[in-house]
Amino acid sequence: MIIRCWGARGSIPVSGPEYVKYGGDTTCVEIRTREDEIIIIDAGSGIRKLGNKLLAEGRIQYHMIFTHSHWDHILGFPFFKPIYRKETSIRMFGCPFTQESIKKMISKVMAPPNFPVDFENVQADISYHEACADSFSIKSMKVMPILTSHPNPGIGYKFIEDGKSFVFLTDNELTFQHPGGLSYQDYMKFSSQADLLIHDSEYTEEEYKTKKTWGHSTYKDALKLALDAGVKKFGLFHHNQERTDAGVDEIVQECRQIIRNHKVSLECFAVYEGMEISL
Repeated sequence: MIIRCWGARGSIPVSGPEYVKYGGDTTCVEIRTREDEIIIIDAGSGIRKLGNKLLAEGRIQYHMIFTHSHWDHILGFPFFKPIYRKETSIRMFGCPFTQESIKKMISKVMAPPNFPVDFENVQADISYHEACADSFSIKSMKVMPILTSHPNPGIGYKFIEDGKSFVFLTDNELTFQHPGGLSYQDYMKFSSQADLLIHDSEYTEEEYKTKKTWGHSTYKDALKLALDAGVKKFGLFHHNQERTDAGVDEIVQECRQIIRNHKVSLECFAVYEGMEISL
């Protein structure tokens, strides 16, 4: 599988010279399967550029998976140009977050007065599928969901293909269990021996003192999960909107020093906009 990041920022898009290296767009991740199926995780602001690329490629069929309905993960949907074309076909997967259907969740972004173009103007053929409890397959790709510890709550996913596994746990608070969320041990078991773990790493320990229960983890807690789960690669994700490139670099260096102190083999990096990983 090929994993591409189109947005790694949390909470709100940012711009400026201090955000060039890691990017300012919010969550959007693309997966290409062995059979070249296209899986899109979340519709943050990063989905705009992904849509332009897919149109340039002439691709019209996609699978779209949502982690949760918070604004930064769905605000890019109206700017995903393929939805305004009749030939586009999208299969959407996710839970009925906060007692709403997937359709209501995504159409709310375009409901007046939020956006000038109504959801009814969407031309694409969209089908809706729940993916809350059981695993499902997208041809060669097996997808396993897990509830995350986040207000409302959310879902994380494990993608398995050809013996390789990618675990994506954004917006997950490891040291506080929200209603519907699971324990640290559950996330460790879910991530065990993964080839790649990308996990929410929004806060420093100092920031977390005033942000506990907000639904995000410190980078040290996320790194601890990666170490305890014995994963091969660990990507810091959902960078705080105030975190500059220099700030992210400092976090990466500290994480790598912790790994060296543990004397284990773990590749650690901060996920950036435009990053591509092959498993």
